[in-house]
Amino acid sequence: MAEHRTMQRGALLDAARALLSEGGTEALSFPALAQRTGLARSSVYEYFRSRAAVVEELCAVDFPVWAAEVESAMAAKELPEEKIEAYVRTQLALVGDRRHRAVVAISAGELDAGARERIRAAHGGLIAMVVEALGELGHQQPRLTAMLLQGVVDAAVRRIELGAAEDPQQITETAVAMALSGVAG
Repeated sequence: MAEHRTMQRGALLDAARALLSEGGTEALSFPALAQRTGLARSSVYEYFRSRAAVVEELCAVDFPVWAAEVESAMAAKELPEEKIEAYVRTQLALVGDRRHRAVVAISAGELDAGARERIRAAHGGLIAMVVEALGELGHQQPRLTAMLLQGVVDAAVRRIELGAAEDPQQITETAVAMALSGVAG
C-alpha cells in the first residue's frame, strides 16, 4: 500500500510540474491535478492539504536536484573563471528541463515563508560557491557581485523561456560573456 501511495504522490508531482511549466502557478489547481492523474479530487486532498503544500514538496524534491547539477558542474572546474562560466551555463542549459521550469514558475509565484526559506537555503549553497570563486578573482564585494551575477542568469532564463527572438545558444553565450567580463575584477 505504501508503495502505491508513493507512486500516486510521484504522479501528482509530475502532473504539478507539467501544469507549472505549461501555465505557471495559475495552472496548478486540484481539479487540474485530478484530471491529469485520473484521481478523484478528494484523493488529491489525501496527499496534499493545499496548493502551497504541492509547491512546497516540489521545492523540496526538485530544487536540490537542480542545484546539485550546477554545483557538480562548478566543482569539476579548476579556475575561478571556469567555475563562474559553469555556474551560468549549467543554469541556462537546465531551462528546458521540466523540473527547472517548475522551480522558476514557483519562484515567480506566491510561496509561503517556509518554502521561500528552503529555496533561499538551497540557492545559498550555489551563491556561496560563486562567492568563493569571485573571492579567488580578488573581488572586494564577492557576495554583492554574486547576487548581481544571478540577476544576469535570471534575466537570461526569462529571455530563453519567453522564446525571445534570439537563439537560446546566443542568449547563453551573451550571458557567459557578460558574466566573465563583468566579473574580471
